[in-house]
Amino acid sequence: MVLGTTSGAGKSWLTTALCRWYSNQGFKVAPFKAQNMSNNARVVAGLQGGEGEVGSAQYFQALAARAEPEVRMNPLLLKPEADTRSQVVLLGQVNQALTEMPWRGRSEHVWPAIAQALDDLRADHDVVVIEGAGSPAEINLHASDIVNMRVARHAQADCLLVSDIDRGGAFAHLFGTWALLPEDERALIKGFVLNKFRGDASLLAPAPEMLQDLTGVPTVAVIPMLWEHGLPEEDGVFDDRSRGAAGAVHTRIAVLAYPRISNLDEFQPLKNVPGVRLQWARTPAEVQGVDWIILPGSKATAADLAWLRAQGLDQAVAEHAARGGRVLGVCGGLQMLGEALIDTHGIDGNAPGLGLLPLVTAFAPDKTVRHAQSRFGAAQGAWSALADCPVQGYEIHHGQTAQHPAMAAAGDVARELIPGLAWQNAAGNVLGLYLHGLFEDARVLQALFGAQARTLEQVFQGLGEGIDRYFDPAWRAAAQAEARAPR
Repeated sequence: MVLGTTSGAGKSWLTTALCRWYSNQGFKVAPFKAQNMSNNARVVAGLQGGEGEVGSAQYFQALAARAEPEVRMNPLLLKPEADTRSQVVLLGQVNQALTEMPWRGRSEHVWPAIAQALDDLRADHDVVVIEGAGSPAEINLHASDIVNMRVARHAQADCLLVSDIDRGGAFAHLFGTWALLPEDERALIKGFVLNKFRGDASLLAPAPEMLQDLTGVPTVAVIPMLWEHGLPEEDGVFDDRSRGAAGAVHTRIAVLAYPRISNLDEFQPLKNVPGVRLQWARTPAEVQGVDWIILPGSKATAADLAWLRAQGLDQAVAEHAARGGRVLGVCGGLQMLGEALIDTHGIDGNAPGLGLLPLVTAFAPDKTVRHAQSRFGAAQGAWSALADCPVQGYEIHHGQTAQHPAMAAAGDVARELIPGLAWQNAAGNVLGLYLHGLFEDARVLQALFGAQARTLEQVFQGLGEGIDRYFDPAWRAAAQAEARAPR
């Protein structure tokens, strides 16, 4: 199990790397995270042959493990809709009763499903690599914990505790976290990991030895700062230093980073395309001079649209489109580009749209969650490179979008490039689609840029090789021996 002293310490990255490393040793591997709070989700195999949602991190971890992603790998997903409210997804499906239940009262209701999912994965695999959440030493949450030490105790997992040394205070973070745990839980901590280190590792001495004298726990790895490791960020916008685009830049793309942005991880491939400069934008000044503006998905479309207007970004997008600049809306972004959002069920909210596509969206109580593959129709103008291009991805949305009838009667009709999934304006420079994962399709990147990004397989292999490079050989040998031990 991988635990962290803080959010952002590197748990997801390290869990993904360990999944590939164990798989490289020939083991059958699965990832697991009991509860993930994220608006970055993927469509995966559900129970009894259906489909459901899990956090994107567990999806990528499963691919790194060479396993089919499935809902047992992240049995509880919380999708924030506001600062004090989240949609609850249990075993891949929205659970309205749990969504309405007080947070502290929810734990005992969901624990049986979490424990069963973990037990089933352990029975089916040689190794399960578990990711914790936040810090295991949040003493105000310990009694209702269902994601950190309760999981560790249930599985009797060997735990690594990782700290972000670039923030400063890493040894205090490690010692303080260890010290706040009860003695039986301290005994599960088998190694400390220093992540995001910059400098001469020899200068760390004698701190690791002193920490081991205090805790009995060795520091088993020092991982350097890896700005461009290639793995999508799970919960935060990328750092400026990780934007890639080495050499000459031919395309500048701004992604509008509204408060409830979702599925931001799908833009990682754009960071990896040579000559593409990707940046997040929260002000009109940050979209000046760009070639593309992307309106990404949103977990609260009407609220994020109001935020966009408050920043003056609505006018900036309209001016960019009027100049012929490319605009792309994905899922919630597509809904914003239309004429209106209509919500008669209290799902998201009513709002006028940006008016760049003659479409209207009505929110439905049932959520569409499915994989999709299709082919673009006769795309024209700025997006003509996509004409007849095959594409695959996934849908996660409550909205149902269609041509605005009154505008159609007046002759303003959107060009439907994929039935029910993609539309283009008459000028050809504004494109909206429900399909997530567009840029993860190599055929799309080739069509748009004439180039390819580093593949996920290459990224995962690099992460796995990093375990051999940065972890103590004695720890690696012990980890392999433990995985091969009879059950």
